[in-house]
Amino acid sequence: MALIDFFKKIEPDKKKSPFLHTLYDGFFTFAYAPNSVTSKGVHIRDGMDLKRTMVFVVLAMQLCYVFGTWNIGHQHFIALGEHTGLLDGFHLKVFYGLIKLLPLFIVANLVGLGIEFWYAAKNGHAIEEGFLVSGALIPLIMPPDLPIWILVLAIAFAVIIGKEAFGGTGMNILNVALLCRVFVFFAYPTTISGDEVWVSGVADGVANYGWWHTGFSNWIFEACGWSTFDPASRVVDGWTGATPMGLAASGGWEAVTAHYTPSQMFWGTIPGSIGETSKPAILLGVFILISTGIASWRIMLSMFIGAVIMAMGLNLWGGNAFMEVPWYYQFYMGSFFFAMAFMATDPVTAASTNRGKWVYGLLIGAVGMIIRVLNPAYPEGWMLAILFMNVFAPLIDHYVLESNISKRLKRA
Repeated sequence: MALIDFFKKIEPDKKKSPFLHTLYDGFFTFAYAPNSVTSKGVHIRDGMDLKRTMVFVVLAMQLCYVFGTWNIGHQHFIALGEHTGLLDGFHLKVFYGLIKLLPLFIVANLVGLGIEFWYAAKNGHAIEEGFLVSGALIPLIMPPDLPIWILVLAIAFAVIIGKEAFGGTGMNILNVALLCRVFVFFAYPTTISGDEVWVSGVADGVANYGWWHTGFSNWIFEACGWSTFDPASRVVDGWTGATPMGLAASGGWEAVTAHYTPSQMFWGTIPGSIGETSKPAILLGVFILISTGIASWRIMLSMFIGAVIMAMGLNLWGGNAFMEVPWYYQFYMGSFFFAMAFMATDPVTAASTNRGKWVYGLLIGAVGMIIRVLNPAYPEGWMLAILFMNVFAPLIDHYVLESNISKRLKRA
């Protein structure tokens, strides 16, 4: 009890120092659990406070962070024709990935939480913890070389316009992380589309190393007798940073398998968004979310079913190379599982009734597959499909409730 007594003694006055009190309240409630907690329940009725719910979601994506950090470096060295084995130059790959990922993560959370802290102090209420998940998701759905200033603008837009304007956590209509990505896609399309943006540090055909690589880390690695970053490295002739999605859109499954094997796509050793490539890492997160009861298995399963049905229908229809990709291989490519696990299941923006979750998930799977295959300008569909269905989620729940009321009235 000594520690909690200390925390209570240093509590700032809420009227005299509203911002300091807001900061204090945020850290205090993060450190201590509420007095009563239920063992079972769902989102809004659960006694487990929102911070701990959000922490479980963040923990579920940690393997995506670990793998994504390594894969940033791995793809970089593949482009240079160096350390091409999975474990070759492991220390270089991890260090290179950290140098790219840490600034994205730190800036995302500083900007997003800073805005939320300011709004909480201004409005005189406790800090809303929803950005804990958004701040962890945003770096994972971005390319590794995204300019920091673009990230700042995108987060400010997503938090202020997409969340605080609607009243804060629990009131937003659209998923904040996806709104951040869609802002980048439409405002600065060249930074998040094309072949080379998904592989870091190979602009202009040369390895772009800075002091952290050739100074700080090389000094340590040389002292340990390990391999070091070579500033004279250049991109190998014939290398392409095209993702499987981009290849499938232009040449179908044959074009994809000419560059990547199904095994590479499944394990995630391919170019792509930082956290979306490794299916095993994501599926482990799915297991954690479902086993803890935090995410809806109904949305996940129905989204998978909707995507399967639509992919099979497109296979039967034919018409272009992408439509003829075998339906089961559609799940080897792109970000379907990541979107299914961490985006579609957002309890604030998804449907909340059980029957509504089935409809919501089915439509995301079907619409997302249509956008992926039939839209030549954007060979991936889950971002737009989820945002589209976020808008219709309240309407879906409305009709489900009306149907339930009608049935009960008839029985009465």
